[in-house]
Amino acid sequence: MTILRSTLLSAAFLLLASSARASDSKKEEGFSDLTVEQVSDLIAKKEADVFDNNPKDMYSKGHVPTAKWVSFKDVKESDLPKDKSRKLVFYCANTH
Repeated sequence: MTILRSTLLSAAFLLLASSARASDSKKEEGFSDLTVEQVSDLIAKKEADVFDNNPKDMYSKGHVPTAKWVSFKDVKESDLPKDKSRKLVFYCANTH
């Protein structure tokens, strides 16, 4: 449980850090920042699909539970769930 919390805290920190830049621009409909608790809740309730956009070697060393690795430059329709109403959570440690 400690590893899960640490991973989620790291992801949230990175989301917050990157959102500082995004807050200056107009947010697009359907996009938002999430807290660690919100992501954890979505995972627990199986209400979202989580995607890790970090380099493959970083993903291999550790990632948020249930996260699927996808290249941030090459996300394909086949990577995404067939149910188009599903919530999607993307995270990374890089500033793309």
